[in-house]
Amino acid sequence: MYTKDGKFYIAHGVETATEGKGESTKMPIYMLGNMANRHGLVAGATGTGKTVTLQVLAESFSKAGVPCFMADMKGDLSGVSQAGSLSNFIKKRLEAKDFDLTEDDLEFEGCPVRFYDVYSKQGHPLRASVGEMGPELVSRILDLNDTQTGVINILFRVLDDKGILLDDLKDLRSALDWISKHAKELSSQYGNISSASVGAIQRSLLQLENQGADQFFGIPSFDVKDLIAKDKNGRGILSILAADELMLQPRLYSTFLLWLLSQLYSTLPEVGDQELPKLIFFFDEAHMLFDDASKALTEKIEQIIRLIRSKGVGIFFVTQLPTDIPEIVRAQLNNRVQHALRAYTPKDQKAVKAAAETFRTNPNFKTEDAISTLETGEALVSFLDEKGAPSVVQRAKIMFPLSQIGAITEEQRSDIIKDGIHKYDEAEDRESAFEVFKKEAEEAEDAAAAEAEEKEGKKKKGLLSKIWKAVSTAVTATLAALLGSYVSGKITGKKSKTSAKDAAGRAVKNATSAASRTIVRDILGNLVK
Repeated sequence: MYTKDGKFYIAHGVETATEGKGESTKMPIYMLGNMANRHGLVAGATGTGKTVTLQVLAESFSKAGVPCFMADMKGDLSGVSQAGSLSNFIKKRLEAKDFDLTEDDLEFEGCPVRFYDVYSKQGHPLRASVGEMGPELVSRILDLNDTQTGVINILFRVLDDKGILLDDLKDLRSALDWISKHAKELSSQYGNISSASVGAIQRSLLQLENQGADQFFGIPSFDVKDLIAKDKNGRGILSILAADELMLQPRLYSTFLLWLLSQLYSTLPEVGDQELPKLIFFFDEAHMLFDDASKALTEKIEQIIRLIRSKGVGIFFVTQLPTDIPEIVRAQLNNRVQHALRAYTPKDQKAVKAAAETFRTNPNFKTEDAISTLETGEALVSFLDEKGAPSVVQRAKIMFPLSQIGAITEEQRSDIIKDGIHKYDEAEDRESAFEVFKKEAEEAEDAAAAEAEEKEGKKKKGLLSKIWKAVSTAVTATLAALLGSYVSGKITGKKSKTSAKDAAGRAVKNATSAASRTIVRDILGNLVK
C-alpha cells in the first residue's frame, strides 16, 4: 500500500521479545521508494505466501505510478486486474490488529494491466528477432556446447559483415545451411566450421521448433519501452506474462527474461537515484536463470543487475531458496522478504542457516529458528533505510492485496486484451537471411542453367558445322567427279560415256557414304558425350 510520502506499507511487525532482550514491538514496516531500485528478494517454500507478497508489492508500485513486469506461473496474478473485496479473512486480520488499518482505510481496486503471451493464447504476442537475441543467448536456448557455440558466433559475424538480417528460425536454419556449404572458403577468415557441429545445431533447432519456439522468434520485436507505461490516472501499468506454458521450456523462459533485462539495460538512459523507480522487474522462478549457466553468463547477469539500477530499474528475484541465486548476485539484493523454509534434511538445514545469515541480526529473536516457524502470510523482512543500510530483520505479517486474489475469467481477460496494445498482434516477414539465401540459390541455379544451355548450344553449333563441312566435301567431290567424267567423255568419244557415267555414279556413292559416316560419327559422339 503506497502512502503517498515515498513509502510503501508492505508489512506489520509482530515479533515478541525474548526474555531479557528488549521489549515486544508491533509497528508498520515500509519500503522506501528511493531505495526500491536497489533490488530485492522474495523467497520461501511453496505455499508460504510468495505470490501474495508479489501481488502486494506490484499493486503498491502501480498505485505510486511505477509500472512493473511479472511472470504469472499459474494464472493467479491475473486477479490483480480486478478489485478485491472485504473477505472474512481480511476482517479477521483487521480485528486481530495485525495492521495499523481499519475497514475505512481500505480502497479495493484493480490495477491497470496488459497481458502478454509468447504463444499468443492468453495475451499480446511477445517476439524477439534471432539477431537481437545474439549468439550467446541463442546458444543457451539451444543448449549448445562450446564448439557449437563457436559456430553460432561465426554465423552471426559472417551475417553482420554481409549486412544480412536474422529474424526468425527459418532464417537461422537457412543461414546454417549456407555456411555449411561455404565452410571451406569461410574457415580461412572466420575459423573452422565443422559439418558435424552444424548438423548438431540443426537438430537442436528442430527440437526447439517442435516446442513452439518459432512463435517467439520473429518481428516486430517487442520494444521494452512499452513496459514503462502509465494509465490516464497516472498509475503504473502492470505487464503480466502468461508463463504457465512457457515454464515447460525453462531455458526459453529464463533466457527470454534475461533478454528483456539486457534490452532494458542497453536501451534506457542513465537517470541515477530517483524518488521512485521507473520500472520494477519481478523475476519469478529465478533459479532457472542460473541453472547450468556458464561462468561468463553469470558474470554478465551480475553486471546487468549491478548497473541497471542506475537506469531506474529495480529487480526482485522470486524463488524458493536464497541459495538458488549465486552469492555474487544475491549480494546485490538489498530489500528482502523471507517466507518460511522447511528444514527436513541436512541440505534444507544448511539452506535455512544460509538464509538467516544474510539478515542483520535482531536481538529479540533467533533468525534461524524463526524461518522454520513462520506461518503462511508471515515473513522475515528487511528493507534499506534512508542511508541505504539494511534494517534489522523484523518478523512481520505481510499486507493483504486490495485487488482480487486468484485467477480471473476468460471473458475478463479477453476484455483487457481488447483494450491493450495491438501493434504486435500480426507477425511481419521482411527480407532477411532466408529470402537472401533463397534468392542467391535461385540465381545460382539460373546461372548454371544458362551456362549449360550455352554449352549445349555450342555443341550443337559445332555439330552442324561438322555436318555442313562433310556435306560440302561430298558435294564438291561429286561435282568434281561429274566434271571429270564429262571432260573424259568429250575426249574419248561415245564409247567412254558409259564408263564415265559409272565412274560418276561411284564417285557420288563414295562421297555420300563418306558424308554419312561423318554425320553418324558426330551424332553418336555427341550422344555419348
